[in-house]
Amino acid sequence: MLWAAVTGRSVAGQVFVLQVVIVLLLVVSAVVAQVLQVRHDSDTEARNRSLAVAQTFANAPGTAAALRSPDPTAILQPKAEAARKATGVDFIVVMSTQGIRYTHPHPDRIGKKFVGTIGPAVAGGTVVEKVNGTLGPLVQSVVPVKDANGTVVGLVSAGITTAHVGGTADQQLPLLLAAAAAALALATAGTALVSRRLLRQTHGLGPYEMTRMYEHHDAVLHAVREGVLIVGRDGRLLLANDEAQRLLDLPKNAERRHVLELGLDDDTARLLASGRVATDEVHLVKDRLLAINQRPTELRGGPAGSVTTLRDSTELRAVSGRAEVARERLNMLYDAGVGIGTSLDVTRTAEELAELAVPRFADFTTVDLFEPVLHGEEPRPGSDLRRVACVGIRKDSPLYPVDHRIRFVPTSPQAHSLTTGQSVVEPRLRDAPGWRAQEPERTDKVVEYGIHSLITVPLRAGSLVLGVANFWRAEKPQPFDTEELALAEELVARAAVSIDNARRYTREHSMAVTLQRSLLPRTLPEQGALEIAYRYLPAQSGVGGDWFDVLPLSGARVALVVGDVVGHGLHAAATMGRLRTAVHNFSALDLPPDELLGLLDELVGRIDQDENPDEGAAVTGATCLYAVYDPVSRRCTMARAGHPPPALVHPDGRVEFPELPAGPPLGLGGLPFETVDLELAEGSRLVLYTDGLVEDRERDIDVGLELLGDALRRTPDSSPETTCRTVLEGMPGRPSDDVALIVARTRVLGTDQVAEWEVPSDPAAVSEVRAAVTRALDAWGLEELAFTTELILSELVTNAIRYGRPPIGVRLLRDRTLICEVSDRSTTSPHLRYAASTDEGGRGLFLVAQVADRWGTRYTPNGKIIWAEQPLP
Repeated sequence: MLWAAVTGRSVAGQVFVLQVVIVLLLVVSAVVAQVLQVRHDSDTEARNRSLAVAQTFANAPGTAAALRSPDPTAILQPKAEAARKATGVDFIVVMSTQGIRYTHPHPDRIGKKFVGTIGPAVAGGTVVEKVNGTLGPLVQSVVPVKDANGTVVGLVSAGITTAHVGGTADQQLPLLLAAAAAALALATAGTALVSRRLLRQTHGLGPYEMTRMYEHHDAVLHAVREGVLIVGRDGRLLLANDEAQRLLDLPKNAERRHVLELGLDDDTARLLASGRVATDEVHLVKDRLLAINQRPTELRGGPAGSVTTLRDSTELRAVSGRAEVARERLNMLYDAGVGIGTSLDVTRTAEELAELAVPRFADFTTVDLFEPVLHGEEPRPGSDLRRVACVGIRKDSPLYPVDHRIRFVPTSPQAHSLTTGQSVVEPRLRDAPGWRAQEPERTDKVVEYGIHSLITVPLRAGSLVLGVANFWRAEKPQPFDTEELALAEELVARAAVSIDNARRYTREHSMAVTLQRSLLPRTLPEQGALEIAYRYLPAQSGVGGDWFDVLPLSGARVALVVGDVVGHGLHAAATMGRLRTAVHNFSALDLPPDELLGLLDELVGRIDQDENPDEGAAVTGATCLYAVYDPVSRRCTMARAGHPPPALVHPDGRVEFPELPAGPPLGLGGLPFETVDLELAEGSRLVLYTDGLVEDRERDIDVGLELLGDALRRTPDSSPETTCRTVLEGMPGRPSDDVALIVARTRVLGTDQVAEWEVPSDPAAVSEVRAAVTRALDAWGLEELAFTTELILSELVTNAIRYGRPPIGVRLLRDRTLICEVSDRSTTSPHLRYAASTDEGGRGLFLVAQVADRWGTRYTPNGKIIWAEQPLP
């Protein structure tokens, strides 16, 4: 009973709570008022006491004289301390007009500057202020000390903390609390007595309260959006709120009638009459789906009968359906953001849009793009479109198939979208003459197939219209509406950006691929020193800076070169082309590999100096390996600039990586390049490659070299072509960098293809050389070349005897061409010139140039060689 009273569940309890609140408010108000009064009194008393003490000490006899004495502290400190103790203040400080203390309760602070306001006191006034000092919150007063003439000679400050003043509140507070406790006890006892009687008679409520309670219950019952029925034990309807009458369409006099007489359907009427327990049973009442819950009322001693609640699930289902549609559209937009544009391929991006829309949004989706867009170019209005994507719930639709070229008629929705850039909705295609004019036979088949509604949205990227996306509906009977148009436009807008990005990439990629293919060798030149096979694999980006070359040199020699420019794209390909052209030009000078790399290094350095660093066009790294093979001496001379070492496969199958000084990459300069001479047996395979073959982000170069060696060991007697295929098949996965691979198997010019003579430095020896050459040509079956060969050698040998230094040598090589070589120890190179009609000489090299296909000079460590080539008959 007491608990019911004090918890406020009855009127008595509410009165008790009100009494407690009033008592607490009175006590709190009294305490606050007492505290504020005490605080005010404490401040006033502190101000008065500090001011009185300061004025008294300042006007005391001897204070002014002491301030003028040589040692004021010695005189005033004892007096100030005695006065402080006598008056009960916390400090008395005597100071100069500059604020320098002469006295203080703590001697260590004498001589330091006073903390407070002294300006008015120096002017003859009085200062009283509250400060938060080192002793806590306090009130201090500053007064001037004047001499007999009224001149301020010093200042006196007295201060007292507010905590040392008052104390009345601490004495009165217990009395207030005791009175509050007594009042609460009396209120509790009175409330308990009243509550006991009220609970016994009316369960704690009077007639008014009970009336109000029933009024509120009735208002709530009729205001809720859920139908409520109360049925008695005999099946009669005792109560039906307004919502129940609306949902069941009950007659006005329904109450007090049996539920079977209310005109309800049989299932619902039997349920209400039975009084059984039901949970969310769905009943069709006229045109409404009602969820019915029913419980008995006799639980906990209540009257017999049942209470039934009705909830209209028809509207809830419609609302939930709209929410589901909105959620599905948000999911589609999210999926479009992550699922469209996963690749930089125009066609694949269009297919991703179509696959996303079917069947979630449309039954069929088609995407048509202008033909130039597929090649990376900007769309040209008036050109044909090509269907690049067609996805549907079935495969037999009569729509235009993929790859079909389309030119829309001006009245079609697609043409309108392409012209105006606006989307078009055709809710009923059967009644759309503009669309049916496109191709009447086909459009009739489309309508007969069941496709009845269309949305056409232009694929716009900025100011460009790339094509149109078409969404067709067949299975769903409802036509497209404006809300679905907004969703279609959002989907297409996201896809258009990805398609335009793919178009730009396609254009740049095509340009880079075209440039790269034009710079790489398309076919290998004819030569007889090496049997060569090669492979070039671009990286995933498609364009890189790797290159290779096979360069025929004089004397049946062949140069092999492999290089790599760091990076991908147009700049790498362009730089590769510049370096490859430079190697071609330098190799024509018949330079040794180390000198050629030195010139190439200077060229890369100049390229870096000429390029603008802000444009990022500098060569960030380039490597090169240059090798020259001589089939006569079987000697291979190599040098490399930061490039991976070559691999050598001996005829017996042994694989080794020759020790070749790496040298710095091209463009660094400062260090010379070194060459290595290798003597290769006939049938040896020399393997040159770029780092993409042996190095990867997930694989160290040592592992790559080991894998390369294993692959070469599996092909002991293979041809270069088979070796290339075996090496690339042994690579783990797609290379992340470009790969250039050259496999060259050596050949040798035998003694039956080489003829050599040493010529004395005597003009008479020229005839002997001609005779020996004639005999050699007869042995080779080249009698037709005897005259021109004698002419070439006569001129070259004569020049060597006349202008060169011995020893002089002559060599004939029978390869793809007939090569004549004359060597001497002089480094002076002859020059071709036109002789005047009066000159006795100067026509020798002119005759050689007219007779031979090619001629030139190459330098050796011991001199030079003049050579000339003639085609074999």
